Parts: sequence; C-alpha cells; structure tokens
Amino acid sequence: MYKKLIELFKDGKVSFKYVKTFNMDEYVGLPRDHPESYHYYMFENFFKHIDIDPKNVHLLDGNAPNLEKECVEYEEKIKQSGGVDLFVGGIGPDGHIAFNEPGSSLVSRTRVKTLAQDTLEANARFFNNDISKVPKQALTVGVGTVMDAREVLFDSFLRGCVY
Repeated sequence: MYKKLIELFKDGKVSFKYVKTFNMDEYVGLPRDHPESYHYYMFENFFKHIDIDPKNVHLLDGNAPNLEKECVEYEEKIKQSGGVDLFVGGIGPDGHIAFNEPGSSLVSRTRVKTLAQDTLEANARFFNNDISKVPKQALTVGVGTVMDAREVLFDSFLRGCVY
C-alpha cells in the first residue's frame, strides 16, 4: 500500500502536506533506528518519500520514560486532532488487530500490552527467527481507539483466507 501511495505522490496525484498520521503500535525497548521498530519502518518505507509535515507524524515511543503516560498523551493527541479519519492495518493470523489479541476489550484505549506467546512466535521471523530477541511488550492503540475512527480498513493475513 505504501508503495502505491508513494507512486501516486510522485505522479502528482496526491499530497500528504496536511495529513496527520497516528501509528497503531510500537515495540517497547527497541531503539527508533532498529530495523524492526515501526518508527524506522514508517520513515524508511513511507514518510521520507512523501511531502508530509514531520509535526503531523505521530508515533508511539516505546522508549518513553513513562509508558502509561505516553499512552494517555497519545490518546489526547488523537482527540486534539479531531480523531482518526481512517485507520489502516492488518488482522494477524490469530485475529489480532495492532497488538490487541483476540478477547481484548472492545472499549480498550492505547496502552502497554504484554505480547502473547503466539505473537512472539509469529514475530520471531522479523528477528532472525530468534524468539528471545522479540520484545515482550508493545504499546498499542486499543480496540476502542480503532473503533472510534470514522473508517477502518484492514487486510487479512489469515492463512487460507478467501476474499
């Protein structure tokens, strides 16, 4: 999706000058420049290729000194911006959305989550298949945060899924 958006930008068909972004999650403890941090991923694969104003890019800080405060402030930033028009994300193999595992509260807000064993195992592929290198916690928007968006677009990564 990001490649297509970059292509549209380069072709002069779309501008991101006034777009505000709010990423859905971030690992706790990974440096921003770690190749598997969502901060790094978004800048390398999207933001540095478009005309977005850096002050409009909002990413959770998994290295904040107070993670709970970071989550509360993130929710406040979303609220102050007028809410989210469109959340774009994926549904994981076990049905998780962001780092909200199946059974997460439908009214949950941005918070610190301890990752389920299934999630750790699935994400080990991003860490040279070494599960010990996968961060055990992440910051994630809550299901309630996602449901507050005016539009939600999810791609399914379920095995054998038929569209």
